[in-house]
Amino acid sequence: MTKPTARKLRCAVYTRKSSEEGLEQEFNSLHAQREACESYIASQRSEGWVLVRDQYDDGGISGGTLERPGLQRLLADIEEGLIDVVVVYKIDRLSRSLTDFAKLVEVFDRNGVTFVSVTQSFNTTTSMGRLTLNILLSFAQFEREVTAERIRDKVAASRKKGMWMGGVPPFGYRVENRKLVIEETTAAHARWMFARFIEIGSTTELAREVAQRGIRTPRGQRIDKKYIYRLLNNRALIGEAVHKGESYPGEHEAIIDRATWDKVHAILKESPRKRAARTRADTPALLKGLIYGPDGAAFSPSHTRSGGKLYRYYVSQTVLKHGAGSCPVSRVGAGQIEATVIDQLRAVFRQPEIVAGTWKAAQSQDGDVTESEARAALQQLDPLWDELFPAEQARIVGLLVERVDVGVNALDVRLRVDGLSAVTREMMARDMERAA
Repeated sequence: MTKPTARKLRCAVYTRKSSEEGLEQEFNSLHAQREACESYIASQRSEGWVLVRDQYDDGGISGGTLERPGLQRLLADIEEGLIDVVVVYKIDRLSRSLTDFAKLVEVFDRNGVTFVSVTQSFNTTTSMGRLTLNILLSFAQFEREVTAERIRDKVAASRKKGMWMGGVPPFGYRVENRKLVIEETTAAHARWMFARFIEIGSTTELAREVAQRGIRTPRGQRIDKKYIYRLLNNRALIGEAVHKGESYPGEHEAIIDRATWDKVHAILKESPRKRAARTRADTPALLKGLIYGPDGAAFSPSHTRSGGKLYRYYVSQTVLKHGAGSCPVSRVGAGQIEATVIDQLRAVFRQPEIVAGTWKAAQSQDGDVTESEARAALQQLDPLWDELFPAEQARIVGLLVERVDVGVNALDVRLRVDGLSAVTREMMARDMERAA
């Protein structure tokens, strides 16, 4: 009587190693796993098992995810009906997650594929085999979670001792022997930024000055106001280690002294609008050189103090030279006329015809500027204006306003179209820098 021929079962070997350590060796862990699996397949030759020659390996990839190149190729070939048996050295090589493994078993069952572990006898085609497998996987996942907790506890304990636990070193430091050491060049930049912020109180202005000085991050990237905010709030610079919002004395040396830190954070506690209002007196002459009276003479900024208060105004040069009564408009209150001019400018940003004219003017210098880009750039200034500091406001007014003519009952603001174009391009460039 002839013995029936066993059905041929195509067997695929899957191997995985979590870390890349040792993968460069001529014979590594992946090779050892494959050799054991191939030997097992050879022992089952009488059952019709044959090895498929495609190799499905994932070196240096965690078993906590299914997004592995080798595994994805294996699943694709299973869906194509090219594999009958998946062979692994241990079940945790395939997955360490019970949820992920359930997904894999679903794919295996749907395609009539059997899963076999060389060192653990499992057959996923039976309910008992699946139960045993799930129990073992539960312990594997438990072990993984306990290991993660152990690592988190170790990191927390180390941070509480002030130790550096890796990552990108703070601005002003470098890492030597797993410890933070001051890098003098960038540390000097950090000290200057803290001191300069105390003087001007504006991250926007500070970011511009940083760019002018050519200061960049250790990776060569541009330093913007967000980076400066993070720098000013990084407690590592005062010699502390932070873990989950709590600060502890660090092992490393401080770059910024406590007095400087406290001054900076006293300023940061104020809102940008309050800081701007507090420093407006530092640059009061917003319209200096732009105001002219009905006789064509320029107006000059001036001020007086009374009762501890500062009163600012613009006075006609004619009056200064020839006395009161020599000009129908002798002086105007600075706050009132500046507010009026700014209101007109902000209205300009919202007027479609002005946007269209600006777009045409900008196109003559930059043909790539679209009308929508010009509109978006100008409209950004309206909500942003109150956040700007006086020096920045004065600079933009100087770009946008050609002159302000003051009459007895009228005020005429003449705009600079080329200035509108310049502001449009500047706002667009700022957007591009933020996007980069």
